[in-house]
Amino acid sequence: MALKRFPIGVQDFAQIRENEYFYVDKTDLVYKLTHTSQFYFLSRPRRFGKSLLISTLQCYFEGRKELFAGLAMERLESEWKKYPVFKLSFAGNKFITEEDLADTLNLKLGEWERQYGLEPSDKSAWGVRFELLIKAAHESTGMPPVVLVDEYDAPLLDSMENPELQLTLKNEMRKLFSPLKDLGGILRFVFLTGISKFSQLSIFSELNNLNVITMDDEYAAICGITKEEVFSQMQPEIQALADKNDMKYDEACEALTRQYDGYHFSENSPDIFNPFSLISSLSKKNLANYWFATGTPTILTKLVKKYKMDAELFDKGFAVAAEVFDSPTETADNPIPMLYQSGYLTIKKFNRGEFSPYVLAFPNHEVAEGFTKCLLAYYTGQSTAYSTVVSRVIQGMKDGDIDGVLQVIRAYMSGVPYDSEPQGELHYKTIVYCVFSLATPYLTRCEEKSAAGRCDVVVETTDAVYVFEFMLDGNGTVDDALKQIDDRGYLIPYSARLAVNGSPKKLFKIGVSFDAEKRTLGEWKIVSSFQE
Repeated sequence: MALKRFPIGVQDFAQIRENEYFYVDKTDLVYKLTHTSQFYFLSRPRRFGKSLLISTLQCYFEGRKELFAGLAMERLESEWKKYPVFKLSFAGNKFITEEDLADTLNLKLGEWERQYGLEPSDKSAWGVRFELLIKAAHESTGMPPVVLVDEYDAPLLDSMENPELQLTLKNEMRKLFSPLKDLGGILRFVFLTGISKFSQLSIFSELNNLNVITMDDEYAAICGITKEEVFSQMQPEIQALADKNDMKYDEACEALTRQYDGYHFSENSPDIFNPFSLISSLSKKNLANYWFATGTPTILTKLVKKYKMDAELFDKGFAVAAEVFDSPTETADNPIPMLYQSGYLTIKKFNRGEFSPYVLAFPNHEVAEGFTKCLLAYYTGQSTAYSTVVSRVIQGMKDGDIDGVLQVIRAYMSGVPYDSEPQGELHYKTIVYCVFSLATPYLTRCEEKSAAGRCDVVVETTDAVYVFEFMLDGNGTVDDALKQIDDRGYLIPYSARLAVNGSPKKLFKIGVSFDAEKRTLGEWKIVSSFQE
């Protein structure tokens, strides 16, 4: 059986259909979308299919019936009409000056002005020009125009670290969108996509009638590929991946799920795979961090440190209220909204009835590994040194050489630039936690917690469990750390674990102190269970 041709990097619906690339049919949702409301906004992470959705909408409203043959739309749509479509994409451009935005708008508006018989202008009265265009299209075709805007927030995200420029770009974008609400009587459909949500008061102004479907259950799967779609439509490709990597089919399914699945965009969302990583993996028959390699979350790692976020919560989960999802990006008082909107966190659990019912955490191994590496490099100022350190930690844990592991980490932390500002205990714990987070998937990850809470780090190997507790000097000694392990029963959940030979696993508690003056690990003490 011939394997599917996946459209890696292709976001044009017509090109996908004409060249017989594989397409996961979302046209039933497109039909519902276009026959339910008029003004929409959808937020999804980058490379999650927003541009393809916009292109699909464009082809539908242009009446290109032949492209939808064999899809749900062919069955659902009985009347095919051709509407004038204004598609404006900010994706793929970099906006680092006001002129960059002006060039983009002048190019596109000028093209449309010539198309509809208007005199091209280079003036920055974007809203006036756009309004005249929409009216001209309506008059010349007799059909209500459609407005599609892809990645509306790209200029604002590019200027995140330049508030003055960002404010200028906001005002220019506001000019562009300001007439849309008043033109609702002659518009057929308006759809905007983006990654982040910037406050409507500052960018959309009067355009406050958007139907935000970002967290609607019925549209949760409109972008991305659901688990059901993967395992029902891509079986030959999964088998090919398995064959190349000496895996069984079920093992390949588990590996793909662990690596790329785990996204949820609403309270009752299905499991959704990252589409870019999934099709890249199946096409190349390799499990790699494809999505993460296309962008580095530099701003986000800076914000994590600035707001002193506990790195361990990226795995455990951040409990948040619904209001967090509506927090405007530029005024948020913590990075969680942007981390969620950008795809580095996702909804992992919904606890109905609680004050903060949503639990956000890393969606999958690709994101966890990639983000942790970036965080570690930012905290230490060493961009690649972690690779050697983590490899030595993994080998040391497998060999049971805990003293050697801690010496490696001590040396690594000693290399942090000395001119960095003095740090608290959370800073040192974050570095250690990130090192162990990168190491433990290659050992055995432990998720259990005792009734009294969790210790700083738990690492399980095939024959032992190691429980670490860290303390900054001045806050306690290594003996205090060991006592805390005992008092809170951190070892108890692992007392019944068995090694591969059937004997009880060896249990170790390790108390470690941080030396604030030397900015690295200080003393440590290792105690095995039979010494307690």
